[in-house]
Amino acid sequence: MKKLVIAAALVAAASTAYAGNLAEPIVEAPVIVEAAEGSSSGILLPLLLLVIVGAAVAGS
Repeated sequence: MKKLVIAAALVAAASTAYAGNLAEPIVEAPVIVEAAEGSSSGILLPLLLLVIVGAAVAGS
């Protein structure tokens, strides 16, 4: 009886696992993001700090 319940549950789970339909897919236009002028200035200081800490660790 236990095997019958497990088999029924697996059949029910497998029958609902259909993912798809016949409708045409909706294709959206790609989003184009232009680079801002000041975007790289925010990462310069952390990169410099990382290089200094790496050099200090490698030197010791």
